[in-house]
Amino acid sequence: MSTPHVLVTGANRGIGAAIAHALAADGWRLTLAGRSIEALESTRSTLPGHGHAVVQMDVASADSISRAFADSRAAQGPLHALVNNAGVVETGPTQRFPLATWDRLLDVNLTGVFLCCQAALADLRETQGRIVNIASTAAQKGYAFTAAYAAAKHGVVGFTRSLALELAPAGIAVNAVCPGYTDTDIVRGGMAQIMDRKGKSEAEALQSFTQANPMQRLVRPDEVAEVVRWLCRQAPAAITGQSISISGGEVM
Repeated sequence: MSTPHVLVTGANRGIGAAIAHALAADGWRLTLAGRSIEALESTRSTLPGHGHAVVQMDVASADSISRAFADSRAAQGPLHALVNNAGVVETGPTQRFPLATWDRLLDVNLTGVFLCCQAALADLRETQGRIVNIASTAAQKGYAFTAAYAAAKHGVVGFTRSLALELAPAGIAVNAVCPGYTDTDIVRGGMAQIMDRKGKSEAEALQSFTQANPMQRLVRPDEVAEVVRWLCRQAPAAITGQSISISGGEVM
């Protein structure tokens, strides 16, 4: 088989960049998708292998997604896998949570997953490919002050299960990966806010993110990436419709 092609959204940093590295090391040819071409180029320059491409994509825009998938297909050929990683987090009390922010979180975290899957399915039916949706432990349990994010990620898990049933006869596996708090810029930014607003030390701020994890630490991006790598190629096709928690035992 020729080198398989995978598109990863939100591939410029954090979990997305780790996924890109793991898949490139496993022999995949990547299309890195995101809003900043400069950031994507920076990630691409560090990847093993060659022939990787970048496309500008805003997952909250159907037109942007359509253009990006067309560009990816023209440059790299049909897709063998799709990793929906792009996401955004905003927190706050539900009583004062702005509707515009609620809409944005659902557009990026849930509707974007739906639209990217739609755009990829013609290819994936041809190649009997795989889909991995990055959800969160917020898709498996509730967290205070994260109602919009948790609602969107619960939606991703429900969508994953339904799509897995729909595509099972075509041999396409669809799964979700649910990381707990992971050592990324987003979490480090949250720590900085806690330190600034509440006068906490760095250790105290870190504990607010690690206390629910029985291992008492943040998940590493490479731990998430390794599960995605396995699901994209090594996992049996019969593993479909699953939500795999990567959380040190926080969710079982």
